[in-house]
Formats: sequence, C-alpha cells, structure tokens
Amino acid sequence: MFEPFLFVGTYLAQGVLMLIGLFFVAFLEIPLPPKAEKHERGRPLSEILKQQKFFVAVGCGMISYAIMNLIMTSAPLAMVACGLTNSDAALGIQWHVIAMFAPSFITGSLISRFGHGAVIGAGFLLYAVCALVGLTGLERWIFWSSLILLGLGWNFSFVGASALLTQTYRPEEQNRVQSINDFFVFGLVATASFSSGKLLNVFGWETVNLMVFPFVILCLFLVVSLMFTEKREVKV
Repeated sequence: MFEPFLFVGTYLAQGVLMLIGLFFVAFLEIPLPPKAEKHERGRPLSEILKQQKFFVAVGCGMISYAIMNLIMTSAPLAMVACGLTNSDAALGIQWHVIAMFAPSFITGSLISRFGHGAVIGAGFLLYAVCALVGLTGLERWIFWSSLILLGLGWNFSFVGASALLTQTYRPEEQNRVQSINDFFVFGLVATASFSSGKLLNVFGWETVNLMVFPFVILCLFLVVSLMFTEKREVKV
C-alpha cells in the first residue's frame, strides 16, 4: 500500500495507538497525596541509596532492561542479514512482545510465593538460556526461540526488580526514588539501544549474545547476596 516506503504503515499505526492512549489518559483521575505527605520530606537521599535492597533493585532493573533492549534491537537486523525476511523478523518480535507481557498475569503471584530474589534470578537464568540458544545457529526457529526466552526473562527480572524497589521507600519518598530509578534504567536502555547496531555490525551476532553472560553472573551474585542478607536478618 505504501511501497516503496515499507515501514510507513507501522509508524501510522503507532501514531493512532498514541492518540488512543492519549484519550484514555485524559480521563484518568490520579488521586493527590494527602496533605501530610506533601509536607513530609522523608529520609535523606543518601540514606535511601545506602540500602542493599535499593542497590539490587535498581542494578538488576537497569541491566535487565538493557539486556532485553540490546538483544531485541539486534535480533531483527541479524535475521535479515542472515537471509531471513522482514516478515520473519517481525513475527519473531511479535512473539517476543507477547512473552514480555503475557506472564504478568502470574508474575505477582510468583513473587508472593517464592520471593523477589527467586523471580529475579529466574529471569536472569532465562536470559542465559536465551543467549545460549542464540549461539546454537542462525535458523529461523532459533531466532524465534531466543526472542521468546528473552521476553520471559525480561518479565521475571524487570517486574521482580520493580516490585523489590517498592520496598525501599516510604510513601513520601516514592516520587524521588522512582525518578532516580527511571533515570538510571532508561539511561542505560538508551545506551544499549544506540550501541546495539554498532556492536552487531563490528563484532557480530555471536558476540552480542556472549555479552549477556557477564551481566547475568553479576546480577545473580547481587540477588543471591541479598537473599543471604535477608535470611540472616530473619534469624536475628
């Protein structure tokens, strides 16, 4: 319909979705905080930042979203470079997005049952499996499987980290803490997004997948350390 401009339809559809979203947001009523909270300053920022739980939540959230963005952005380019079609790449991303959000119906229940650390750790283990699958070949089903695992890993690790963050602040502190978290998370996401194409072009798809493992190990270390700390505190 829009040939030779292949992606015009995509951008037009995105614009329509934004307008629909704007319509609903316009009628959204967000309650104002109680007057008492407005005058409460909360703890000094330095005290909040010193919490191990805060460091783990923000660190895992940053790395989780950055890994997902790095692989998700590189994968369609790698698929087309390997001779697969734009339709193949688009379908892979569609299944990836479903895997990102569909588990949210049960993620909260899993966190309540097994704890934040277990769910975050499971997410990063899924990232490791995603990278391993991505290293096994260049067939269509391998790319698709890797992208689905990537979406599942993001859901568990990022939702788990976001839920953990809510335990690090008081009601009067939430705006400051969430703002700091978003700054670090999406700052790193932007860096991953801008660098993904260059990394793929210079080093190749294999290296992009290999880059996942050091960050997975780091985050698993952070999560396990926090879990041990919490167990010690319970015993005390």
